[in-house]
Amino acid sequence: MSDDNPQPRGELQVRTAAMPADTNPNGDIFGGWVLSQMDIAGGMAAYLVAHGRVTTVAVDAMKFHRPVKVGNILCVYTEVDGIGNTSITVRLQAWAQRAHQARRIRELVTEGTFTFVAIDGDGCPRQVPRA
Repeated sequence: MSDDNPQPRGELQVRTAAMPADTNPNGDIFGGWVLSQMDIAGGMAAYLVAHGRVTTVAVDAMKFHRPVKVGNILCVYTEVDGIGNTSITVRLQAWAQRAHQARRIRELVTEGTFTFVAIDGDGCPRQVPRA
């Protein structure tokens, strides 16, 4: 993160406010809450590729760079990284929009790679349609 003006990669999938109910005893937002927002965003991106239901099968390479605070707006960006026979790999970045004085600060707070599998109505793996 040495870039002076880093930009999010991918498409904005989820934007939500961090609320007091989502904090740990230190007053920071639980990492699990951030992870769940990333899972929702990744699932949305994979759903669009799979043209239907998907399920999370792996969470890889999670990195928590900075804490998320109450009142921050969490923005999760997705980028499809790979498509297999039944699986879809999605890279995710979570950015926090922070209000500081008269300007807004946006910081990369978490990133990771999630793998989803396309499933049918019975929850069994199915082929990912080819475009």
